[in-house]
Amino acid sequence: MKATQKRATIYLDSELHRVLRLKAAESHRTISDLVNEAVRLKFAEDGENLSSFEERAREPNLRFEDVLEDLSGC
Repeated sequence: MKATQKRATIYLDSELHRVLRLKAAESHRTISDLVNEAVRLKFAEDGENLSSFEERAREPNLRFEDVLEDLSGC
C-alpha cells in the first residue's frame, strides 16, 4: 500500500462486488484502483457541476411565466 493511501472499510452490494472483481481481473488492476478511479471521476463531475452553478448564479432570475411566454412564441 502506498504511503499516501488510507485504508477504509466499505460494504458493497454483492452484485457490484462481483462485477468489480471481474473487471479487476480483466483489466489486471485492483478493486481499489477501480473504486478510486470511479470516485475521482464522480467528484470531478460534481466539481464541473458546481462551477456551472457558480457561473449561473450571476445570471438574472427569470419569471416562469415569462419563460413560458417566450417558449410559446417559438
